[in-house]
Amino acid sequence: MDLFGFLGTILTPFKWLVSWIMWAFHEGFTFIGLPSGSGWTWTLSIVGLVLVIRAALIPVFVRQIKAQRGMQALQPEMKKLQAKYKGKTDQLSRQAMAQEQMALYKSHGTNPFSACLPILIQMPFFFSLFQVLSGVAHASQNNQGIFALSADQIKQFDNADIFGARLSDAFLPQIQNGNSNISVVILSLIMILAMIASQFITQKQIMSKNMSDEAMASPFMRQQKMMLYILPLVFGVGGINFPIGVLIYWTTTNLWTMGQQFFVIRRMPTPGSPAYREYMKRREAKGLPLVNHQGKKTEETVSEVVEEIKGQRVQPQRKNRRKK
Repeated sequence: MDLFGFLGTILTPFKWLVSWIMWAFHEGFTFIGLPSGSGWTWTLSIVGLVLVIRAALIPVFVRQIKAQRGMQALQPEMKKLQAKYKGKTDQLSRQAMAQEQMALYKSHGTNPFSACLPILIQMPFFFSLFQVLSGVAHASQNNQGIFALSADQIKQFDNADIFGARLSDAFLPQIQNGNSNISVVILSLIMILAMIASQFITQKQIMSKNMSDEAMASPFMRQQKMMLYILPLVFGVGGINFPIGVLIYWTTTNLWTMGQQFFVIRRMPTPGSPAYREYMKRREAKGLPLVNHQGKKTEETVSEVVEEIKGQRVQPQRKNRRKK
């Protein structure tokens, strides 16, 4: 079995799931009166697929945030560890340093790969959708279905378009075939630019607003700055070969990520970051209790203080009565 055949076998369950979710949304939208063969009905089905996947990933996203906070919390200890083994290049020293790093990660309940977890989980769904949509034209010509989608639905999807561009068409094949549809070219470029912009803005707002001063000064930050420009470029170049349906999926999931990060930065900012300082100012302006870098209150509300004082007074009174 070749590599592509092996990957295809691994992705088979994801292809079934992706096609089934699209089928379910398409049936639902058709039931409420949308045209079955409309490109907008199929577009909304793809958007529905994104919403289901991203909603299911919310627990993973929460875990990612906790892991990122843990990574930032251990930065001072990591610097001490790096200073301890600075200049030591022998194998025993490298092994000892690696073991101590793993112990630090374990004690803080985090690891350096946690930030990549949501996107790694999404990739099988992304590639599955890509393969499903890429096979639409061939399946339509042979009157075949694709997993949960019937042959009739595949024909509908193959002919479905928005703004004159079919959802199963892609930018590069159109150019290579020499009979390019200008609507496909223009819409693909717009979607690719939207995909790149949304991903760039999301990463930029994290780096400029939601990273502590220590994290900004760390060597890891230099790699993050490189990825800020490299990743959107990679997806932009790859996007010219994506069907419009896949571009809709990826742009929608990027918009979800951007909105999700905006919420986190505003409501749950990283301690020590510019967003955190702004958050503290807003709480102070509203007269709310402030919180420290561990997320604990630095000023208790009056009612909490009163309750605490009452609790402290109760015990001495009971002891005195017992003595009497």
